[in-house]
Amino acid sequence: MKKILLLSDTHGFIDKQILKFVKQVDEVWHAGDIGDLFVTDEIKKLKPLRGVYGNIDNATARLEFPLDNRFMVEDVTIWITHIGGYPNKYNQRIREEIKKHPPKIFISGHSHILKVQFDKKLNLLHLNPGAAGKHGFHQIRTMIRFEIVGKEIKNLEIIELGKRG
Repeated sequence: MKKILLLSDTHGFIDKQILKFVKQVDEVWHAGDIGDLFVTDEIKKLKPLRGVYGNIDNATARLEFPLDNRFMVEDVTIWITHIGGYPNKYNQRIREEIKKHPPKIFISGHSHILKVQFDKKLNLLHLNPGAAGKHGFHQIRTMIRFEIVGKEIKNLEIIELGKRG
């Protein structure tokens, strides 16, 4: 069993509230727009981190993190990319690949809109954790926490961190 914390769009912001949740899981996944590698460095001091770079991330972040991160945890395939779209509206860059080789969990960020949606056509769970940072149009800072046990995704929770401002 792995407990996962999923966040995105920190835009250079991290606080004790986020780090409190980091301490409660086995791994942290960041879906891009890190903003400053200080954010991921702070997370990595506490837990293993997997991530991708986003459209606002600089060359240093792009050297450390890939555009797409495909991996397996327990018996579940995962694909994280920052600008990926969502069921029936996948980004053109990934559309054909996701149809040919769908993961069990597809994660994207970018929109700052929290979304948990099952894609019946591709038999995958789409997750967008919204935005954990303070920059953007979102009103409430959000993250997602869940567990992977064998082939199952369990105990998925939406975490609200309060107002952006």
